[in-house]
Amino acid sequence: MKIRSFAALALSLVTLSGCDGLKEALTAHVDVVARAEGQELSVNRLGDLLGNSRLQIPINRETAGIVTDIWVSYQMLALAAARGDSLSDTTAIDEAAKGITGNVRLRRFMEEAGKGFSGDSASEATYNQAQGGILAARHILIGFPAGPGSASATQKDSLRRRAEQVRAGLTNANFAEMVRRHSTEPGAGQRGGDLGAFARDEMVKPFSDAVAALRPGEISAPVETEYGWHIIQRYGYAAAKAAYDPVFAQRSGQRAESVYVAKVDADANIQVRSNAPALAKAAARDIAGHRRKGEVMATFRNGDLTVAEFVRWVEAFPPQMRITGQMAQAPDSIVRQFVKSIARNEVLLLLADSAGVQLDPDERAQLHGEFRTLVTGLWEQLGIAPAMLADSARSVPERERLAASRVEALLDRIMAGQAQPASVPVPVQMVLGAKYDSKIHAAGMDRAVERARKLRNVADSSRAANQPASQVPLPAAPDSAGARRP
Repeated sequence: MKIRSFAALALSLVTLSGCDGLKEALTAHVDVVARAEGQELSVNRLGDLLGNSRLQIPINRETAGIVTDIWVSYQMLALAAARGDSLSDTTAIDEAAKGITGNVRLRRFMEEAGKGFSGDSASEATYNQAQGGILAARHILIGFPAGPGSASATQKDSLRRRAEQVRAGLTNANFAEMVRRHSTEPGAGQRGGDLGAFARDEMVKPFSDAVAALRPGEISAPVETEYGWHIIQRYGYAAAKAAYDPVFAQRSGQRAESVYVAKVDADANIQVRSNAPALAKAAARDIAGHRRKGEVMATFRNGDLTVAEFVRWVEAFPPQMRITGQMAQAPDSIVRQFVKSIARNEVLLLLADSAGVQLDPDERAQLHGEFRTLVTGLWEQLGIAPAMLADSARSVPERERLAASRVEALLDRIMAGQAQPASVPVPVQMVLGAKYDSKIHAAGMDRAVERARKLRNVADSSRAANQPASQVPLPAAPDSAGARRP
C-alpha cells in the first residue's frame, strides 16, 4: 500500500508539473496584487499604502479594491502618455461610450414614441370624478405639539374641540385668513394652506380619503391624522385648474407609457434567467472585472442581455445613485426586476435602431473631442503629460519608467492626504482596458489587506503607548470586603 501510494503521488506530481494552467492557479500570484502591462503592484506596496495612510481609511477588501483600481488606471494612463498614445481611436471611444450614448438615444426614442401615446385630457369632469387619483385642496392644521403621533387622548380631545371651533366660523371667503390665524403648519400662512394638486397616494390615507369624499368646493369637519386635526377644503375645478391640469396630463402620460412598455415586454418575450441575480451581484462587487463577461442574464426576441452589456448600463447611472451598493444588498426579486428593466432598454434600443434614432456626425465628433480633452486633462493632473516626460527622458522605456515613478509618488501623496485623486471616468477606463493588458489578483489583494491591518495595529499600539499619562487621579480599587482602599 505504501509503495502504491508513493507511486500515485509521484505520478500526480509529474502531471502537475506539466500543467502550466494548474500550476498558475496553485501559485495564485500571492505576491502580486495587480499588473498593468510591465508595471506591477506588489502585496507589500499596497499593504504599505493602506496601512501607513494618514487618512485613517477603513482597511478592508473594498478600500483595497478602490486603491488598486486607481493604481491600474493611473499606470495605464502613464503607459499611454509615455508611448505617445492619445487614445483617439474613435471606434474604441464609441464602444466605451455606449452606455452614455445609449441613454441619449433611448431618451430621444421614448420622446418620439410618447407623441403617439393617447392619454386622457384634463377636464372638469375628470377633476370632479378624481380620475387618475389626482386631487387638489387646502387645509388648516391644528397639530400635535410634540410631533406626529405624540398626543395623549386628553390632548387629542382638547385639540379636536379647538378644531371644531375653528370650523364653526370657517367659510370659503375667510379660509386664507383663518389659516394665518390658526394653522400650526410651518409656512401655511404664506400660502393660505394651499397644497396644490397631488396624487391620492402622496398623502397619508386618512387625509386623502377625506379629500376624495368631499364634493368640489366643500369644507370638511375636523379629520384626524398622525399629525393632528385637519380642516380641509377640496377646491372647485376653476380654482384647481392651473395646478391640476399639468399634474393630470403627466400622470395620464405615465399611464399611457406603462401600457406601451407592457406591450414591448410582451412582444419581446423578455425572460430573466434564474442565475441573473447572482451574476448581477457578482458584477456589483467587481464592475471592472465584469466588463467583458459574456454570460447571458436575460433573453428576448432577436437578442439577449450579457453581463458585459448589463455592466455598461449600470456604469451609466450617476455615481450618487449608488446602484452597485443597492444591488449588492437588494433581495433577489428586486434584482430580477432591475435586470429585466435593463433587458428592456436593450429591446428599446433595437426599436430605436429601426426608427433611425442615432447620434448625428456633429454629436459624435463632439464626443470624440471631449474624450481627447479628458485624457489630456488627466495626464496634466497626474504630471505625466507627454511633454512633461520628454523633458526628462528620451527613449520610450525611459519615459515609461519616469511616468510609472510619478504615478507611485502621486499615490504616496494621495494616501498621505497631501493630494487629491484624479477621477478616471468609466469610458477612459474601458478604452485603456481594451488596449493595454491589466490583471488584478484576488489572493494578492487579500494578503495586502492582511499586511495593512498588521501595520495599522502596530501604529495604533505605538500611539497608545506614547500617550501622556493622565493627570486625573484614578479611584482606588475595592478590597476583598468591597470597601475602597485609600
